[in-house]
Amino acid sequence: MEEKRKLLVNTCSFAGVKPIMMDLPYPPIQVKERNRAYADMLSIDYCGSVSELSAITQYINNENRLSCDMCQMAKTLLGIAVAEMMHLQKLGELIILLGGQLDFTAKMRGGRRKIWTPEYLNIPENARKMLQADIEAERAAISQYEAHIRTIKDCYVNAVLARIIKDEEYHIILLKALMKEIK
Repeated sequence: MEEKRKLLVNTCSFAGVKPIMMDLPYPPIQVKERNRAYADMLSIDYCGSVSELSAITQYINNENRLSCDMCQMAKTLLGIAVAEMMHLQKLGELIILLGGQLDFTAKMRGGRRKIWTPEYLNIPENARKMLQADIEAERAAISQYEAHIRTIKDCYVNAVLARIIKDEEYHIILLKALMKEIK
């Protein structure tokens, strides 16, 4: 006698999920002049170990793993991931304007290059640890952006980075609130 298999379905609907970010405009995407050193620095924010690409991938992975059991939390993580995608897009535009290349390679000091890898991600086993890893990643991103702002002498680039920081700070507030919801 053959057993009937139960159909497993994820009922969490992601229709209408929007980017979760501060309700503030972004400055125009422009630069004073081409500057390959600045482009290379932004490539680290784009696809380095602490980067928008890493953030997107980590948030999507966490959202996927939580969507069946914690739908609202998963929706929030997806909304944050979409905001991170917008950051990635803005950084990409800046890199091109600065004369850089988009090839998923972080251009480090001394000419070293590191291609993006999923080894950069922190993939914990439970929701609390996922959120803690996401908070730590947001803090690291803010610190890195602040360091880049101190080095970059282009007010237009720095305005975009400062605006991205506002979103990252907002994400930390939301992630901490989600932590409080976990029993």
